[in-house]
Amino acid sequence: MKSGSRWYKTGMQLAAIILALVFTTIILLIARAQPFEAYKNIILGSFSSIDSITNVIVAWIPLLLASVGALVTFTAGLWNIGIEGQITLGAISTTFVLRLLQDTSMPPALIIFIGMLAGFIGGALWAALAGALKTYGGVNEIFGGLGLNFVATAITIWLIFGPWKRPGIGSMSGTEPFKEQLYLPTIEGLRLSWWSVLIGLLALGVIYILLSNTHFGLKLKAVGKNRRAASVLGIPTASYMMSAFLICGGIAGLAGALQVLAVYHRLIPSISSGYGYLGLMVGMLVNYQVIWTAPVAFFFAALNFGSIQLPIVMKLDSSLSGVLQGSLVLFVLMMDGVRKRLGKKA
Repeated sequence: MKSGSRWYKTGMQLAAIILALVFTTIILLIARAQPFEAYKNIILGSFSSIDSITNVIVAWIPLLLASVGALVTFTAGLWNIGIEGQITLGAISTTFVLRLLQDTSMPPALIIFIGMLAGFIGGALWAALAGALKTYGGVNEIFGGLGLNFVATAITIWLIFGPWKRPGIGSMSGTEPFKEQLYLPTIEGLRLSWWSVLIGLLALGVIYILLSNTHFGLKLKAVGKNRRAASVLGIPTASYMMSAFLICGGIAGLAGALQVLAVYHRLIPSISSGYGYLGLMVGMLVNYQVIWTAPVAFFFAALNFGSIQLPIVMKLDSSLSGVLQGSLVLFVLMMDGVRKRLGKKA
């Protein structure tokens, strides 16, 4: 079978999944736990009821947005580690607008729209800082992004315990909840907003079209493949790199806005919930194939939520899902490298 054929690639990916499961099973055995019982509890924790499925979807939306945003910077050959901070700044910007406008006579729908727009802009501007450090300052985007993540977290804590402190309370539960008319409408009896699902899928569609069917996407790929060659061909590489940061940061900021408007209804310390880092893992796993981002992100969201059952039922640490997610990415990348090496020898 040729190393470049579809069946060969599929076989290597299946082998990577099996290796990841074997590795996680070994970890469970070392921890003296029953592997199949652990996997069963994760599945039941994610899909045993309507509420569980709803919670998985609620986690899936911001993860989907973080993942498709990461793909834009990956395409440009950039590692935007700062997505976590960009989600946070999106949430902060949305909170600022809602606090500013909630007592005015403006229609709630307009305030929500302005809040989402503010979240997009806040995330984009925070990403622009990492982009400027990389493009014009020569600072590696990994270090710049990580530094800005810590700054974003510090700003959140300062706001919650400082200017936006709840009256008479200094609480890690977050700022004062917003008025109910400023919540994104949810399905009756559930905490899921169809608006969030629509926004997530819309972002997926836009990025798919942008990267697959536009001159911008083609030039962005050229910059990612070989920056120097792209520059020689007349592509303004600095502009395209900054554009990638801005688009990714804007989408991440939108995820932060939805966390405020549809999930928590206030700013909390861990508003980003690790979705920025997890989105990078999803982006690496789908290997630039935007259309696969939705199911892979859903799988990761299900693992995250289902693993909550492990400490309750089996007295295991819920970080097992992180072991499975990390090993899955590791083995997929490793098997892809093996496939390419075998292809060169053939």
